[in-house]
Amino acid sequence: MTNPSQPAAVHVIGGGLAGTEASWQIAQAGVRVVLHEMRPHRKTEAHRGDGLAELVCSNSLRSDDAETNAVGVLHREMRRMASLIMAAADINQVPAGGALAVDREAFSAEITARLEAHPLVTIERGEVSGLPPEAWDSVVVATGPLTAPALAEAIRGLTGESDLAFFDAIAPVIHRDSIDMSKAWFQSRYDKCGPGGTGADYINCPLSRERYDAFVDALLAADCVTSVHEASTPYFNGCLPIEVMASRGRETLRFGPMKPIGLTNAHDPLNKPYGVIQLRQDNALGTLYNMVGFQTKMKHAAQVAVFQTIPGLENASFARLGGMHRNTFLNSPRVLDEQFRLRALPRLRFAGQITGCEGYVESAAIGLIIGRLAAAERLSQPFTMPPMTTAIGALINHITGGHLESIDAGPSSFQPMNVNFGLFPPPTEKLVNESGKRMRGPEKAAFRKRALSRRAQIDLDAWLGDQPAMAAE
Repeated sequence: MTNPSQPAAVHVIGGGLAGTEASWQIAQAGVRVVLHEMRPHRKTEAHRGDGLAELVCSNSLRSDDAETNAVGVLHREMRRMASLIMAAADINQVPAGGALAVDREAFSAEITARLEAHPLVTIERGEVSGLPPEAWDSVVVATGPLTAPALAEAIRGLTGESDLAFFDAIAPVIHRDSIDMSKAWFQSRYDKCGPGGTGADYINCPLSRERYDAFVDALLAADCVTSVHEASTPYFNGCLPIEVMASRGRETLRFGPMKPIGLTNAHDPLNKPYGVIQLRQDNALGTLYNMVGFQTKMKHAAQVAVFQTIPGLENASFARLGGMHRNTFLNSPRVLDEQFRLRALPRLRFAGQITGCEGYVESAAIGLIIGRLAAAERLSQPFTMPPMTTAIGALINHITGGHLESIDAGPSSFQPMNVNFGLFPPPTEKLVNESGKRMRGPEKAAFRKRALSRRAQIDLDAWLGDQPAMAAE
């Protein structure tokens, strides 16, 4: 039975990374939450199972380097704020060099189990068709880029915005025992060790100049899936299909997912590969590996034919082939206020990828803040957004257009964005070395990143000290 002394429940729509993180933060603050997930009653074109927080694309949460990488800084901030997503990732990590990658099934199961066991969380399976009932006076919409059509149409009706969308792609996953290790070898780039790694965490398949050119030709000639929306819908640059990358120049792949730098062929150390395909462990057992950066829109038969020309993958058995799906997102600087409320209907808040952030970690980070914000509102507690000198604050500033003088000045070309140091305000530390000379080039870039990271850590701690105790930190 409902305790009348407890505040009314917050409703969270969507059981992805943003929705589960928001739900956890709300419940940890002592507020009841009802988490609505439409699967398994309604499937999406990208999900495969029914678990919460399913990773539908890569199994990597990207770099865990908190000194020189903005994603690593965001990891650090989320851990500091007792993130459910980061806790589950740390428990279920698999070797991935300098990246934090997870066993995706165990990761989803961990999050599902924790939420099911929480006494203040109720999980309701079923689609929320159209706008939520008026009785739900506090709603977090975290339905992601694959929002059900009825709800998406209702939101568009409120905002008056034209449909904003981009294409996203998924990379294939291969059975480890079908990879020919007499041609491939284990090595991380520059032998770099990462969380749970050894410095030999990736499987590498080498291509000579001749094999590389033939591979590019095969990509350009492959039979691909097309969409009636493709001509008017942009790709997200952080997740381009490899065929699109290849079409932008024959050498593009060598400076992208197939770059050979930092790698030495263990079978032929004196002969430097012209290009390298890397595969990253996809589950804790090490029986599945995914093709890093090999998102594709090729038809399934074409994928098998083209990828089996890669040395070491001639007999590859695919646990999952690649694919594409159309993602939708809001023009957030125009339609959301500074607290992520829909200007046209303030009882609705938005979180995650639908707001115009890109990436697992970024989506979960926005869910974390929106969960805390919704809980503080229910508890009549003050809440301020993190400073934009932090990674999470910089990301929030991008989404809400905090740098704009008015919503009318909002960018007409607003696009999803990964967290990066370019979103941070410039460092205030002088860019001079120990000799007092102004730093330039790589030295300047490395110092700048470390300065931004140091400031972010100091400013996050100061911000947390001013906030009510929302969760165990």
